[in-house]
Amino acid sequence: MTTTDYIISAALILLVIPQIRGTRQTLPHTLLPLAAVATAAAYYLKSFPTQGHDIRLDAVTVAAGAALGLACGAATRLGRAADGVAIARAGTVAALLWIAGMASRAGFEFWATHGGAGSVARFSRDHLITGADAWTAALLLMALAQVVCRLTVVRVRARRVTAAGPIPAVA
Repeated sequence: MTTTDYIISAALILLVIPQIRGTRQTLPHTLLPLAAVATAAAYYLKSFPTQGHDIRLDAVTVAAGAALGLACGAATRLGRAADGVAIARAGTVAALLWIAGMASRAGFEFWATHGGAGSVARFSRDHLITGADAWTAALLLMALAQVVCRLTVVRVRARRVTAAGPIPAVA
């Protein structure tokens, strides 16, 4: 892993901080996590292998990312600001799910490049996974699925909160 790899992994993990503090559910706050994953994809994704069982690997990692994202979105608390805009705050469970997903990918990358390469190669050979590019694509798809599913759940729930309108002033 390079310094850039560590920085990208840390940035994706640290996206949990604004979630804990609470974010107004506006377009910029929605686009930030998507932009972070898109930046990581642009940096890492060199190809999208489809040979052997690469698509199956993608399906498994997307399902895992989606499950983490859906659970994270469901565990996020929503409230309403005085102007009626929804505020989303990740509690302990939501934050831990986010960190688990992002850190598991960083941990896999670290392990694969620091002593686990032989195990990954054997697993890949035994399961017809074509190599490092297949793993990279699968892990990026997992991250994207986690982000998109969390954002979707939170935005759908936020729409209901925002539909109630501004909080009436107390006389």
